[in-house]
Amino acid sequence: MTFPKPHLILQRLSYSAFRARFTLKEKELAYLHQQGMDKIMSHAQDFIMQRLAPAEPKNDGKQTPWKGHPVFITQHATATCCRRCLQKWYNIAQKQPLTLEEQTYILSVIHLWLIQDLQKHS
Repeated sequence: MTFPKPHLILQRLSYSAFRARFTLKEKELAYLHQQGMDKIMSHAQDFIMQRLAPAEPKNDGKQTPWKGHPVFITQHATATCCRRCLQKWYNIAQKQPLTLEEQTYILSVIHLWLIQDLQKHS
């Protein structure tokens, strides 16, 4: 499967009033700085594997909290929060486990969004 380059999907998402309103707040920024990007991305990988990768994730559509971790905010901003959003924005089919390629792509989008959001705050 061919995915759009992460910067292009983020550009497309920026036209969504809902997606564009997300940004890291002070608490999430402090946590990211304290933990470092590598640790945050390790958390992101765990969240994707546990909450999105299964064919039918538990509580799909409600599995990503709205606050409490930089990755949760990022997932809502990047439409990587549930399988329905993955299908709508990325054309990743529901009811099938995510492939390693799909998981890697999702992580690249999350990583780029975090970098871009950090730049807005510096």
